[in-house]
Amino acid sequence: MNTLQIDKLAGVPCESHAESEGHPLTIGDGFQAQSYQHADFGGLMDPLIMVDHFTMTQPTFGTHAHAGLSAVTVMFEDSEGAFHNRDSLGNDLDLAPGDLYWFKAARGALHNEATRPGARTHALQVFVNLSGEHRHDAPAAFHVAAGDIPRLAGERATARVVLGDGGGIKGAIAPDNPLMLLDIDIKAGGTFTHTGDKDHHAWLLAINGTARVTWNTGSADLQPGKAIAFADATDISFSSEEGAHVVLLRGQPLRQAFVQRGPYAMGNAAELDAVEADYRSGRLGSID
Repeated sequence: MNTLQIDKLAGVPCESHAESEGHPLTIGDGFQAQSYQHADFGGLMDPLIMVDHFTMTQPTFGTHAHAGLSAVTVMFEDSEGAFHNRDSLGNDLDLAPGDLYWFKAARGALHNEATRPGARTHALQVFVNLSGEHRHDAPAAFHVAAGDIPRLAGERATARVVLGDGGGIKGAIAPDNPLMLLDIDIKAGGTFTHTGDKDHHAWLLAINGTARVTWNTGSADLQPGKAIAFADATDISFSSEEGAHVVLLRGQPLRQAFVQRGPYAMGNAAELDAVEADYRSGRLGSID
């Protein structure tokens, strides 16, 4: 917890797109992830700070704090069993396959997520930055059940509109800053196109299968585990000969520098120190 990760890439990115295969992360016998961090994408991941694509079969982290960001859990439909979610806001619920949980930690709150016995959780944990005007807001959270997430059809493809607006179909609305998240399943020989705001950054990840992605100024092949971020795209099109599962996020970049220390992201080191002091003194509340 002594290392500061300072984002020096805020502002207008110098490159049009960036790619990363992430960083493997294994904790104990029950948690495996591929982690994708803002520093790997030259400013093009903004407003995202980090995304972990993970599977969990045993409780791993225990109760922990977040501050200055939103921690968003996106459950994939092939998860098995329940993912028990608790926080210091008083929420205590099981996330089912396909669910979404948005936890806006803001000025600081406690969180605990763990698999129920016999469960296998397959999910994304997305850490979304907050602007300076919202970092000290009161914490808040919302849950969206899988059955309430609308679907959008392509050519031999479907997309769950988990957040935002996809082809005129509206999913849940992200607080503070527009964010769209599509969970896209492409069958063999299928295609899918999303049209969005040219000023929003796009970040996409191949979960499994091989696909081709094309946008206004470029194209790339997507192998499992590969993530791509780019700017200045209206239409983003996917195609796959054999079938693929990809995730697409689009958001308004904040273009604000931040300092990250573990699960916290604030405007400067003094704010981080204050959050840690609040955590140690119990001022962030409790779960147990």
